[in-house]
Amino acid sequence: MSEAPKAAPAAPAATATPARRPAGRGRNLELPEHLKAYKGVWVFIEHDRGHVHSVSWELLGEARKLADKLGSGVGVVVLGGPDEALEKFAAEAFTYGADKAYIVHDPVLLGYRNEPFTKGLTDLVNKYQPEILLLGATSMGRDLAGSVATTLLTGLTADCTELNIDPTSRALAATRPTFGGSLLCTIMTLAYRPQMATVRPRVMAMPPADAGRGGEIVQETLGMVETQIVTKLLDFIADAHSQKINLPYADVIVSGGKGLKNPENFKLVFELARVLGGEVGATRPCVQAGWVEAERQVGQTGKTVRPKLYIAAGISGAIQHRVGMEASDVIVAINTDPNAPIFDFAHYGIVGNALQVLPALTQAFAQHLAQHRKLAA
Repeated sequence: MSEAPKAAPAAPAATATPARRPAGRGRNLELPEHLKAYKGVWVFIEHDRGHVHSVSWELLGEARKLADKLGSGVGVVVLGGPDEALEKFAAEAFTYGADKAYIVHDPVLLGYRNEPFTKGLTDLVNKYQPEILLLGATSMGRDLAGSVATTLLTGLTADCTELNIDPTSRALAATRPTFGGSLLCTIMTLAYRPQMATVRPRVMAMPPADAGRGGEIVQETLGMVETQIVTKLLDFIADAHSQKINLPYADVIVSGGKGLKNPENFKLVFELARVLGGEVGATRPCVQAGWVEAERQVGQTGKTVRPKLYIAAGISGAIQHRVGMEASDVIVAINTDPNAPIFDFAHYGIVGNALQVLPALTQAFAQHLAQHRKLAA
């Protein structure tokens, strides 16, 4: 008679600290003790060929507000080549609200590449432990933010339209559109640090500069050699058409929606924009229908704009479009439906047929501007 197999001896109870799980695995809602040491709000300063992208300054304005609520400081990270003017960028960052600048000069950081920039930023985060890290949702920022968040095993909320501090958890409350722009959701990374978010250019207001502010500069090293990097930067070739359509920085924008009925009627939008010296925008359905180029789309999946004047013709005002233009100084809406959502947030509303109103506005503005130029002469 065979003997029954004996059960394997029980494994001894583990005494080591459990490994940290990547964000999104399980439902950890409590911040571990070792992550409570993370303090401060950081902004990654994006620069290219001697110029800082304005989204970095816009984010600094928000970082200052967040840090003031948390009772902490604001830091910036500036990475670049040996001869780049990173200290100059840091000095400018101080005027917009930064308290400290972490600078890394290295030959492999001359020109953006994901590998060295990811290592430089993650090394600094691991050493100095900021609780919040903000980047612009540009081509560079989106590429870098995803790899940094993955390396640090933390959460990342992309394309945010609002940043705040939750009063209960003191966590970053990052709001962004979801479900194609039909809803706004607020996301919090409760059990991981740093909390990361990206924000598109022109979503946040440009903060005022205080020329008298200064701060502390901390010089760091990268410790990476060229042979460790897979990608090579061979040359920079500028896009000859990159400034052809520049919606985010236009002072006047005239936008059209499907209420204009057909692409032929869209020329009325171009005529008014030409008279006003402005740019032309459009809703997503117009772009999808092929009426205008994709570069003219305003909204969640298009451009975010902050013009002094935004004229919306034949646009209902769905949230997908609203999040891209509601920060405009003055919004003028033209729609045949008096109950259209756009009238809820427009500063001025014209209930009427855009096909009749647009030519009338074009003529009136042309006459007014011609008279103004005549008097000025």
